[in-house]
Parts: sequence; structure tokens; C-alpha cells
Amino acid sequence: MNGIPSSADTSAAKVGMYRWRICAMLLAATTINYIDRQVLGVLAPFLQKEIGWNEIQYGYIVTAFQAAYAIGLLCTGAIIDKLGTRIGYAIAIAIWSIAAMSHALAASVVGFMLARFMLGLGEAGNFPAAIKTVAEWFPRRERALATGIFNSGSNIGAIVAPLMVPIVAVTWGWQAAFLFTGVLSLTWLAVWLSTYRPPENQPNLTAAELAHIRSDPPEPTVRVPWARILRHRQAWAFVAAKFITDPVWWFFLFWLPKFLHAEYGLTLLGLGLPLIVIFLLADVGSIGGGWIAGRFIKRGWSVNRARKSAMLICALCVVPIIFAVQADNLWLAVGLIGLATAGHQGWSANVFTLTSDMFPRHAVASVVGMGGFAGAVGGMLIATFTGFLLEATGSYVPLFLMAGSAYLIALTIVHVLVPRLEPAQLENKPVA
Repeated sequence: MNGIPSSADTSAAKVGMYRWRICAMLLAATTINYIDRQVLGVLAPFLQKEIGWNEIQYGYIVTAFQAAYAIGLLCTGAIIDKLGTRIGYAIAIAIWSIAAMSHALAASVVGFMLARFMLGLGEAGNFPAAIKTVAEWFPRRERALATGIFNSGSNIGAIVAPLMVPIVAVTWGWQAAFLFTGVLSLTWLAVWLSTYRPPENQPNLTAAELAHIRSDPPEPTVRVPWARILRHRQAWAFVAAKFITDPVWWFFLFWLPKFLHAEYGLTLLGLGLPLIVIFLLADVGSIGGGWIAGRFIKRGWSVNRARKSAMLICALCVVPIIFAVQADNLWLAVGLIGLATAGHQGWSANVFTLTSDMFPRHAVASVVGMGGFAGAVGGMLIATFTGFLLEATGSYVPLFLMAGSAYLIALTIVHVLVPRLEPAQLENKPVA
């Protein structure tokens, strides 16, 4: 009041805010990651005519990305746990930068499949590295918000892509769109390597902020093999949640432009505004989902009750999408789809945070990699199924019905497996 700083403002200034600069870098990386992968989705209705692929072949192109993403997630979590976030993240983004630009050389279905496969391998490193970085730089009570902020980059990327890609493609050709996004990735890589250091080695971090980051009870630093992690129901809860709900997000990314083009006749430039609205709503959901859980915890709720209540709210936001395919008005459909994407991203922020709720920091990237692998396998299945379904029937109704029910099913399974969200008791034995 009257310009006097609040106790919260004073406390924040005393502790320091450098960790949020790290969060901003994760946000930038995730934004670029989704711009890179979304370019194909935006151009798909028009590349389909130029290259000459059918729905089934487009499904195979998407499946190639998902297959590589699955393989990458199965491996990158353990690699990042071993090499650390600085080097592990750098390797991943170098691979996906080159792969993104290689799309400009593709002139056939096989060419696009190869480019998508390499892109999937590189992009698989983003979320394991980012989640591990959050676990290293934030105390547990701030992780859901930090995860929600960087995860909102997926929505920002999905907003920037339909805003930028059509203009670049119409002006300089579709190849230029892929080249431009690759340059963005390489720019981020240069900044990351020149500035990033772990908290203990970061000279710009104050002692007070380092103490704040390390305010949780100390955790062991030995590596834990997958076989030991998979003995625990907590791991299977995360894996199940990702396997069931990630395919819905993949469907949004790669088929929404085709759906809007097919149902409402939108042109390449006309796709921009509806997609921007949809993913702006998703952005709100990403940050809001993490904020809601944190708010519940501050009100004295247990982590279990807060996390699952936030997940339930997000799951219910997706249910109305079942009516979107029957909407006779473009903007009604956009509103229903946008609500669903918001629900998904709020759900995703909390699901990712389950890993740091239930596992020690040194196991987080491996667990995230396992769950991401399951989600990518689910994405492979839905991509191939969608291609055959649309080629045979042209109907999106079954796809929207599956999307509307997936999150409530996943939440039920999570609750059955971890009714109290108790931490996994990993044996603290070093691995040779």
C-alpha cells in the first residue's frame, strides 16, 4: 500500500531471482522445440497436395517422428542423468537443429520420414533435460509453477508457428520455413553453452538463493537403473498417464490444421488466427494448472490432494471437446478445442511434476524419459490409426470422443496406483 513493498516482494528480493532466468531459458528452448515440430502440421494440408501423399502416408510421416521420439526418450533420460543438463541438452538441440533444416531437402514421403525421424531423436531430449533442470534449480514447492512456465513454451511455439510459417512459406517458399526454425535452435544452443552452469558453479547466484534452492532435505546423488525404478508403482502411474494422454496432444499438433482446413475450408494464411487462439488458451492452461496446484498447497492441502484436484479440473476441461466435431460454427469449435488444449497443458504441468513429487532428483530425468517413451508409443499408435481412419471414413468423430475421455481414465489409473502419492523408496546403492 502507498508504494510500500509487501513482505513477499521483500523476501523475493532478498533470496534472489536468478533461478527464474534459467526457467526463461527452458521456456525459450521449449518454444523453439514446438515451432520446429509444428511447421509440418501447419503446412500439411498444402504439402499434401504438392508432394502428393495421402492420409495414410501422412500418418506414416508422423509415426516416423513418434518412433524416433520414443527411442530418444528411452535413451536420453539416462544420458542426461549421466552427462548432466548442460552437455545433454546441448547434444539434443544440436541434433534437432540440423534435422529441422534437413526438411528443406525433402521432396518425397520417404524424405520427410527420414527428416522427421532425426527431428524426433533430437527433440526427445528437451523434456527430460528441462524437468531435470527444474529439479536442480527449484525447491519442491516451486517446481509445478516452474514446470508450467517452461511447458507453456509448447503453446507459444504452437502460436508462433501458424503466425510465422504461412508468411515465410508464401514469401520465400516452404523450404525457408524449415531453415528458419533450425537457425533459431542453433542460436539458443550458443547462448546455453556460453552462459549455463549448475547452481553450485554459477557465479551470478547468491548464497541466499542457493540455500533457497537447496532448502528441501538432501537427496542421494547415485544413479538408479531403470529396472530398479520400474519396480515401483509410482513409475507406472506416470508411464500410464503419459501413454493415455500424450497421444491427444500429438493429435492436436499434427491434425488440427488438417481438421480446420477440411471442415471449414481455411486457407494457409487463414489457419493462423484460429490456431493462435487455440494455443493461447493452451498457454493459459499450462501456467494455470501449475498455479492451481501450488495455490492448493499454500492453503494447507496435502501434495496428493492438491495435485490430483488440479489434474481433475484439467481433465474436466477436455471433456467438452467431444462436441467440437459437430460444431456448425468455426469459433465455437475453436473455443471447445482451445478449452481442451488448456486442460491438456494444465494436466501436463502437474503430471510432469509428479516425477519430482515421487522420485529423488537423480532419478527424475530417467523417469521422465520412460514416461515420454510411453507417450510417444501412444502417439505412434494414434498417428497410424488416424491416417487409416481418415483415409477410410474422413470422420474425426471417433478421435474427438477418445480425446474427451482419455484424461479421466488416466487420472483414475494414477489414483489407483498411487492413492496417497507416496514417494518411491529407491534403494540407495551405487551403480557401477
